Amino acid sequence: MFWDGLNAHRSLVTRAYVEAQSSWLTVHRLPAYAPELNPVEGLWAWFKGTAAANLCPDSLGPVRRQLRLGCRRLGRQPDRLHGFLHKAGLSI
Repeated sequence: MFWDGLNAHRSLVTRAYVEAQSSWLTVHRLPAYAPELNPVEGLWAWFKGTAAANLCPDSLGPVRRQLRLGCRRLGRQPDRLHGFLHKAGLSI
């Protein structure tokens, strides 16, 4: 399991749970903010710069529509998706 620095993850309840599961659960601590380790950051950057570029809607409907279109577009570009993983140091 990867554990970031979110305040809720540092609570006594969470710490107690993690300690109680230590026989089988391995926790890797991440810095509180590490976008270079998160492939989703690359995905959102791509989306904001392409599918949602210059989008300024009055409601969420157009955002949802553009997100769906962007996801379809990415589905036809597996190399780009792999690139997001690669940039974060991950692979399939």
